Amino acid sequence: MESKLCLKENPTLSDIQKYVKQMKEERGFNTTDKVYECMLLGEEVGELFAAVRKNMKGGSVGSGSNVGNVELELADVLIYICSLANMHNLDLETAFRKKEEINQQRVWKRL
Repeated sequence: MESKLCLKENPTLSDIQKYVKQMKEERGFNTTDKVYECMLLGEEVGELFAAVRKNMKGGSVGSGSNVGNVELELADVLIYICSLANMHNLDLETAFRKKEEINQQRVWKRL
């Protein structure tokens, strides 16, 4: 089966979210089980942490471990975040803007 997926040049966050929805449907991946998707997101965040630690000065991982790179692990996390937003019928770009409006009113203290 030939893929009909196409992510346009310079996509918006909404474009990426729509792409993830189409990609998951085309590939037969989970599109309804929110708890399972959260678990997969957690696993990807763990892989991101391992990749960051691997790249830190003095960072180490177990011998024989195959740890991905930060760039690809961040992309995996983004895919699962988009997927969860899709499952909740949320537009991430709208949610981001709404949250930033709230954050701009906050007083930020550095500890």
